[in-house]
Amino acid sequence: MANDGTTAATGDGTATGSGDTARSLELLWGGGERPSRGPKPGLTLDRIVTAAVAVADAEGLSAVSMRRLSTELGTGTMSLYRYVPGKAELLDLMLDRVLGEPLPAPVEEAAEAAGTDAAGSGAPDWRAAVDTMARSYLDNLRRHPWLLKINQARTVLGPSALRGLELALGGLRGMGLRDPELIGVIITVNSFVEGLARTQADAAEAVRQTGLSDEEFWDRQRPYLERAMLSGAYPMMATMAEDTFSADFDHFEFGLRRLIAGFGALVRERAEAATTA
Repeated sequence: MANDGTTAATGDGTATGSGDTARSLELLWGGGERPSRGPKPGLTLDRIVTAAVAVADAEGLSAVSMRRLSTELGTGTMSLYRYVPGKAELLDLMLDRVLGEPLPAPVEEAAEAAGTDAAGSGAPDWRAAVDTMARSYLDNLRRHPWLLKINQARTVLGPSALRGLELALGGLRGMGLRDPELIGVIITVNSFVEGLARTQADAAEAVRQTGLSDEEFWDRQRPYLERAMLSGAYPMMATMAEDTFSADFDHFEFGLRRLIAGFGALVRERAEAATTA
């Protein structure tokens, strides 16, 4: 770990907070939009970040380089360095950019229709807030799968990231939980969504790498698995229903409903404790 508080970048350069943190913060909070010297060309920090996100969306994070961006933007590579020091700082800006994207229309409409809680307290319905949080994050990860490659343990917080956290906390305030617990709700939901999105992304990557569909992959294993089930060594698995591993089962909906139910039990417990205190 460096003395300035930054972290070492991973081998593929996907760690955030691995560059000049002070410079990233200046850029994120509006302190470094224009280069300090030289002519003022049509190039802007906004255009650079937009191009970087587009390349990452289309080809993955490894395709993002200053040389590649200079080609996309029709400028010299050195011109980019007058706006952003390097890829590590650019990654901080990319992350803040996508975290601040507006919600997709269906999710935004669901959030607006959430109304207030059943008790009529005027607070947003926290169940709807959790639902919207999960769906919007899953949508974001599907549109920007490179987010799953980023180490967000030490994210350099910009205005978009803080705005997203502010909105999430506002939707959860009706839960009546302690502040650390509200953060725990957000972490729990995000971890669930990331795990499911990563599984889906890994499955798609396996198809690309091997050229085998999921059906073809499992068909190759079928004779061996059938013999294993008939051996008697795996009685629990041998008696499972034929649709146990069906792709038709919606694990996202199942998991999300169970999370909300679990949070609901805690909220009721706290409310009952408050009335008897």
